[in-house]
Amino acid sequence: MNGDAGAVRVEAADDLEQRFQALVQSPLRASLLRYLSSHPDDSFSVDGLMQSFGRMRLDIENCLQELVNFGVAQAAAAAGDQRYGFQTPASPAGCALIDRFRERRVPASPEDRSPAVQRFREMIGRDEKMLVVFEWIRTAAKSDISVLILGPTGSGKEVVARMIHELSRRGPNRLQTVNCAALPEALFESELFGYEKGAFTGAHERKAGRLELANRGTLFLDEVGDLAVLAQAKLLRALEERRFERVGGNEPIDVDFRLVSSTNKPLDQFVRDGLFREDLYYRINAFAIRLPSLRERSGDVPILAERFLRRHCEANGISPDGKVLAKGALDLLTRYHWPGNLRELENTISRAALSAQGRIIKAADIDLLHAREAMTGDGEGRLPSLAEAERTHIMRVLEAVRWNKKQAAQVLEISRGTLYRKIVEYGLESGARRPERPESE
Repeated sequence: MNGDAGAVRVEAADDLEQRFQALVQSPLRASLLRYLSSHPDDSFSVDGLMQSFGRMRLDIENCLQELVNFGVAQAAAAAGDQRYGFQTPASPAGCALIDRFRERRVPASPEDRSPAVQRFREMIGRDEKMLVVFEWIRTAAKSDISVLILGPTGSGKEVVARMIHELSRRGPNRLQTVNCAALPEALFESELFGYEKGAFTGAHERKAGRLELANRGTLFLDEVGDLAVLAQAKLLRALEERRFERVGGNEPIDVDFRLVSSTNKPLDQFVRDGLFREDLYYRINAFAIRLPSLRERSGDVPILAERFLRRHCEANGISPDGKVLAKGALDLLTRYHWPGNLRELENTISRAALSAQGRIIKAADIDLLHAREAMTGDGEGRLPSLAEAERTHIMRVLEAVRWNKKQAAQVLEISRGTLYRKIVEYGLESGARRPERPESE
């Protein structure tokens, strides 16, 4: 018996370094370090750690499974009926792993007090993609490097931008947001640079622009891919020189700001097609963070739906168990493709909570804007939604012209910019495809 135990310890010691390095790279690293930094050496328990993860709004089941994989926790017997389904203490190797981590303790992070961080944690489910994004955000916040946030509409790009700002040294200062998609080209200069009194009709007094207001803070260019080419040139000059002049003025104004941009467009393709300046692209894309679509992590939909429902109840003075999603409703939500991503899911849950007559929210209470599914229980025999039909048709056209986007746009009678947006929105480039024809064909 003693020999067997010794063999286990030797085997664990042999692969301890490998497991330690894997845990260092795990998305749980920051959370585990923060927990250990606030506890004395002799007080570690998986139960306490899980409570800490719960307060951080991480998915407890997923965190526990990760700790089991690394040997920090052990799976409980089926009859044990432990609170979290796992038990301690861990194996000797797991304890040694924790000891190694204690050597890396760091002070408790102020990020737990950040509203944007709390909002982002509500976007995290079981899928590790968002935990990885969390780590990239924390890395980006440590410097003034320009960040480009990539992701489809409604995936949380503005939340990420605000989180980067709040966690950075510029957090106490202003975050100025410019919605490039909603800004007419004629108003770009006056909005970004401001204007002097009398610069144009209606300029009755001097006004500071977004760049000036972002001094010592962060400038967030939301949907930067929608900027006109002329506006891109003016923006590039201001970014390179870190100075500008108000419209109607001739006095240079120096500014110190951190740049964060976002887009749902394939900017690299835009550069190749001459729709976006290459020099500006490299200026804003020093550090890229990609947000996955909800379609890419459909297993998180039930978790997120429950969270959004709880938030709706809290905001409207309803008890936490005042509204409950039925299994049929959760199944319907999971099957849907969510072109509007998190924003669409949250709005859908709010509508369902308002329209449901009783406590239980049924599938019939779910109103999906992009799909009117036939509520047949098993989902068989339903007609495709408009979005599903559009996706299928665009894919067929792209395949027919061997992914020549210029020809596809002509066949579909839409602009190439619109086609690129649809490709990203529907995730049409996620799989392997045939070589593309030259654009001149």
